[in-house]
Amino acid sequence: MAQETDLRTLVVVRTLKMGGMERVAVNLADAFAEAGHESHLLFFRKEKQALAPEHPEVKVHHFPLHWAQRLSGIGLFLEALSRWLLNPLIRRSHFVWTGGLGGLLLRRWLNRFERRHGRLDRIVFRGIGTFEQVWSFRDDRAYFVLENILRPRGSGWKRRLYARCLFQGKHLVAVSQGVADTAEQARRSWQFQPASLSVIVNPCPLKSIRQRSLSQEPDLPNEPYIVNVARLVPAKDHALLLRAYARAQPREALVIVGDGGQRRSLEALARELGIAERVYFVGHRDNPYPWMRAARLFVLSSRFEGLGIVLLEALACGTPVLSVDSVGGIREVLKGPLERCIVARDEASLAEGITHALASAPFDIDDAWLQDFQPARVVERFLQPPAPPRA
Repeated sequence: MAQETDLRTLVVVRTLKMGGMERVAVNLADAFAEAGHESHLLFFRKEKQALAPEHPEVKVHHFPLHWAQRLSGIGLFLEALSRWLLNPLIRRSHFVWTGGLGGLLLRRWLNRFERRHGRLDRIVFRGIGTFEQVWSFRDDRAYFVLENILRPRGSGWKRRLYARCLFQGKHLVAVSQGVADTAEQARRSWQFQPASLSVIVNPCPLKSIRQRSLSQEPDLPNEPYIVNVARLVPAKDHALLLRAYARAQPREALVIVGDGGQRRSLEALARELGIAERVYFVGHRDNPYPWMRAARLFVLSSRFEGLGIVLLEALACGTPVLSVDSVGGIREVLKGPLERCIVARDEASLAEGITHALASAPFDIDDAWLQDFQPARVVERFLQPPAPPRA
């Protein structure tokens, strides 16, 4: 690799839509630039609302992979064959038949990129949705980041096929030890062998978060409130949060920042529980940090979290946090003195935790708790040689 002060990096993500994983991809590109490296960010699919790097030196590239596949001729044939025959026969196998070509097309794009910009020193792919698009791409400079837990249920030939496409012979990075543990279980169950498996947490840009948290938001509640920031999807288990809130009956309102397919059913549940007048669904916000900063308490109720970076963001805003003990990386964030912020993942325990947290004096947040997630430290880890594979 080049000298550590003069590296060229590329972060690859399927899309720059407004989502947690995508925000972390942008944060990492910013972190590489902040550390003085030449930072590039590549995405495949455009969105109407898209995230953008904050650092002016990050160079953003769009490679319309889907259209490149179709224009190749064979890609259009493979897409039709998959959609109408192979995918119905072998459920969820669409990426197997299209991602092979995707990897070859990405290689061609990278060859042109490197002729123009120079050789890359590190390539970082974020999320399985990105892996699937280009699964045949392999390169010793590439790290493939697992953003969430794997669920190694079943070990049939289909799962082994999918795993060998996505993970075999690649340098895998888990965002927490909890994710790494599930990847190791999956390795044994699905019979694949990565080139390496490391744990590198997501970067949390504390300075930027704190600056953005000071932004004026005209519709912030005038009353004290509890806040949750998450997509309204089953994995975030807002139903558990609503039931625990109804059980605890705090004086504080509950504000839920985020949108998703479950919004109507959750609003109906709030009415059923008799708390609709105290629960505010404010939808997606490009900048959720003022909502975090003004809250008395941030509560996370997820069934699983790859890392739980949103907890760090709330702490960076100076807001106490409470989380259920979900599978994944919660304990990577809430460790040491912060372990007291974890409760069992059931309605009674969460309700009791909310009551106790609100009754307790707000605790001072020590920046030392957040040091492992500083962007500079995360960049340093990504630029180290990959860890040797397990036996």
